[in-house]
Amino acid sequence: MDWSPIFISMKTAGLSIFVTFFLGILSAWAVVSMKNETWKLFWDGILTLPLVLPPTVAGFFLLYIFGVKRPLGQFFIEYFSVKIAFSWIATVIAAVVMSFPLMYRSARGAFEQVDQNLVAAARTLGMSEWSIFRRVLMANAVPGVVSGGVLAFARGLGEFGATAMIAGNIAGKTRTLPMAVYSEVAAGNMDTAYRYVAIIVVIAFISVVLMNLAALRTGNRRR
Repeated sequence: MDWSPIFISMKTAGLSIFVTFFLGILSAWAVVSMKNETWKLFWDGILTLPLVLPPTVAGFFLLYIFGVKRPLGQFFIEYFSVKIAFSWIATVIAAVVMSFPLMYRSARGAFEQVDQNLVAAARTLGMSEWSIFRRVLMANAVPGVVSGGVLAFARGLGEFGATAMIAGNIAGKTRTLPMAVYSEVAAGNMDTAYRYVAIIVVIAFISVVLMNLAALRTGNRRR
């Protein structure tokens, strides 16, 4: 059995959740803080769009943006000598885009459930918006934020459609665990496919358990 899909998937999921976690929290805070309801609805729709789009369609847009013949793709090649499409970094971009809405929606829901009287009291005491975010919103929204991280990590680990479009299925380079399962099934190697599936299930289950334990401990500290 080729072990490279395991390492590639773990690297991809690890980096993507690092990016998605902070990006999702900041985006949720920005949208919740908006006063204009029209703009709030607009940006909420844009940020949630990858959640409802078919993954292959999202991957098509990513390929359109980062393709070697597209302005952004050519920019990275010309100035950084980095080819985005059909590279490992493309798997990370696909995972970030597809897992971001889960992190964003979870964080936004957690922020909106925080008692607004606490926020108003903090403003009355003269706290800055950044201090309110750190000491009031985040402090009271930790369980929801952690849950969003769990979902985002699992989504990034299991990403298939967008990855296939922008990163391809290159053995030892962009072949993640879901891509490996597809490849082995297509080749008729069901025993190897079973092993890959079992690994995905175990990793996902352990991640959920660890994250839930972290959220439980955080909740106990607040009591």
